[in-house]
Amino acid sequence: MARTEETLDQELRSLRIDPALKEGGPSPRRRRPWLYLALAAVLVGGGLFAWAVLGRVRGPEVETLRVTAQTESPEGLSAAVLTAGGYVIAHHKIQLSAKVMGKVAWIGVEKGDRVGRGQVLVRLEDQEYRARVGEARGALAAAEARLTELKNGSRPQEVARGGADLALAEANLRNAKATLDRTAQLVRDGLLAQQNLDDVQARYDVTREQVESARKGLDLLQVGPREEQIAAQRATVENARASLAFALTQLEATEIRAPVTGTVLERLVERGEMVTTSFVGDRGAKSSVVSLADLSDLQVEIDVSQSDFARLRMGQPAAIVPEAYADRRYEGRLEEIAPEANRQKATVQVKVKVMSPDEYLRPEMNAKVTFFDREVKFAAVAPSRILIPRRAVAERGGRPAVFVLQDGRAARREVTLGAGDEANIEVTGGLKAGETLIVSDLEKIEAGAAVREKK
Repeated sequence: MARTEETLDQELRSLRIDPALKEGGPSPRRRRPWLYLALAAVLVGGGLFAWAVLGRVRGPEVETLRVTAQTESPEGLSAAVLTAGGYVIAHHKIQLSAKVMGKVAWIGVEKGDRVGRGQVLVRLEDQEYRARVGEARGALAAAEARLTELKNGSRPQEVARGGADLALAEANLRNAKATLDRTAQLVRDGLLAQQNLDDVQARYDVTREQVESARKGLDLLQVGPREEQIAAQRATVENARASLAFALTQLEATEIRAPVTGTVLERLVERGEMVTTSFVGDRGAKSSVVSLADLSDLQVEIDVSQSDFARLRMGQPAAIVPEAYADRRYEGRLEEIAPEANRQKATVQVKVKVMSPDEYLRPEMNAKVTFFDREVKFAAVAPSRILIPRRAVAERGGRPAVFVLQDGRAARREVTLGAGDEANIEVTGGLKAGETLIVSDLEKIEAGAAVREKK
């Protein structure tokens, strides 16, 4: 197809050079860096704005202080010679075991229960032991009956029968004697042979021995048993009585009782488990059933460095502060010093008796012990002093207050103040040990505002 004039004219216009390009004006490609710079400025500005907003949401950074309790008076602090950490322990911890083997039929305590001396804690199945008691009682009754028989001697009827047996034997003897005399005369007369006389003589001798035996038997019946027989039977009775006592002891041992008044620290068996008198293993029978201790008799066990050991003496006064209750303290006395040191640790173990323990103290608690070189007057359990910097106190509404950090926010507390000096002041109410106190930028903080703790 031939090109028209109009088509050629359009093609020529498309080939013309733009006057702006001829004069050196910016091309679209050269204008793009300015767009990038503008976009970067917007992003930086937005980031700064977001940082400012986020900073306001998170709150300002503040200095904080962990509130601690001063456990001693100035007098006590001046008398302190050593402070060491240790663990609260029961003076006497008892692993209660069974004296006999058996299966647990009943257990009546749980961990933490208070028990009295003699209280039944565990019962074992006792059918076998009851049967042994019955058998021992029967053997004892038989032995005692035999002893009574021996001690009472023969009955009158027995003596009478012995006399009758003797009379019969004597009658037989008289008859045998008469027969012997007649036979002897006949033999002398030649009417009977000598053999007949020998036979009659033998029967006479037998009858005479029977008389002697009957006489001795009657004497025995009249005299009664020998003392040796009675003594032997007494021994048999005592043996039977001891067997019964042993059987009763075993039966009684199926009831496991508390030997002291105390608290159950651990329950070691369950119903249906086997209990033995010797150690078997975790999966076999158990030897211990209950662990208990008297929590009114507590000590603090401490490993003291040998370099500090010279500062201690038996009976030395001390103050005990449990880590769990930093606002409580207890009077103590150095009660026990190990007879030998620990070579590896270079320490000597000592134990401090807690003079007046209460329900707050538990075995295995961490505790700090301060030893004094002289007697210090303080209550067995008394609140400790809390000292804070004066700059942490803000006057709000005409009343002294402080701010504590709780879950990232400032919580306002009105406090009661005591004595102090230029730097510190005592807080007698409204604040307790262990809390986190805000000590800076109080003028910028409001109750409930978000704050950040300086690292």
